[in-house]
Amino acid sequence: MLGIRVLGLIFVLYVGAGNAATIFDAVYEHDGSNAPRYVASRVAADARSPVALVLGSGGRRGFAHAGVLRALESAGIKPDLIVGVSIGSVIGAFYAGGMSAAEVEQLAMQLDLSELRDLSWLHWGQVRGQKLQDFVNTRVRQRPLEALGVRFAVVATRQHDGAMQIFNHGDTGAAVRASSAVPGRFYAVEIAGVTYIDGDVASPVPVRAARTLGAEVVIAVDISARVDNVPQGVPDEWLQTDRARRVRIDAETKFADVLIHPDIGYFAGTSGGYRARVIAAAAEATRAAIPRIRAAMVSAAAKRAPGASASMPSSTAASPKPLPAPPAAR
Repeated sequence: MLGIRVLGLIFVLYVGAGNAATIFDAVYEHDGSNAPRYVASRVAADARSPVALVLGSGGRRGFAHAGVLRALESAGIKPDLIVGVSIGSVIGAFYAGGMSAAEVEQLAMQLDLSELRDLSWLHWGQVRGQKLQDFVNTRVRQRPLEALGVRFAVVATRQHDGAMQIFNHGDTGAAVRASSAVPGRFYAVEIAGVTYIDGDVASPVPVRAARTLGAEVVIAVDISARVDNVPQGVPDEWLQTDRARRVRIDAETKFADVLIHPDIGYFAGTSGGYRARVIAAAAEATRAAIPRIRAAMVSAAAKRAPGASASMPSSTAASPKPLPAPPAAR
């Protein structure tokens, strides 16, 4: 690492401080007609999605999402809308792009994460994210967000104000890249002049985004560690971070109709055994939630039926405050 820093200093002296500042700015820029963006539906009926699946963030814990998809598919429950953030956007893109739950699970079991790490020596080992973007786009056959088989939206965070940004049109891989840009570990992503970072910062389980996109029934998947069951020896700084994140998660999931929060342990891993265990635990938690999901779907269908009482609530969950319209890419 010292050698890399020395090389970096030599580089700055060689090219000049002004040029080096630009080169050393760890931001990937994406512009053009295919840049990720938010496009509001012009027809209300087109925006309605009876069932939305929200896949939360969680890094390596995200292998668990494959188990959720397996259990839902086995029960014959197919989401009309998928909203993903960070690792949830990766898994969500695969499923929305046409992969079956079994194919997603196989990929989760076999994926070598090192193949997605394109480290930059100029930025002290930060991940560029181009390999992730290409990996996702290859598996969705280069289709943009709006052309996938299932309505799909990705959530990222605007760096300058910490606000949530929804992407539902444009380059799928670039949107996932922005949603996964963990500060300090990945390059930030600049899209049409706005810089974005990991969607986990603004919305770890983006239920409100699903509501904004017209979801009637929201199935939210929270793969975070349980703060009430922490092993001994965990540093206080980690616990403080976990508790702060729990506040952000709870602020979203209280608006879900069904919350799936599998107990997959505190520490994350990458071994085959870890992957199999968390996938199985998530599948089991999802199977236990199937009756509640079916009940919410029946309730929503009844409210859509002709002659349904106008006074009936639109959801079994509390209604969130409406989000401001996401800004168009500048």
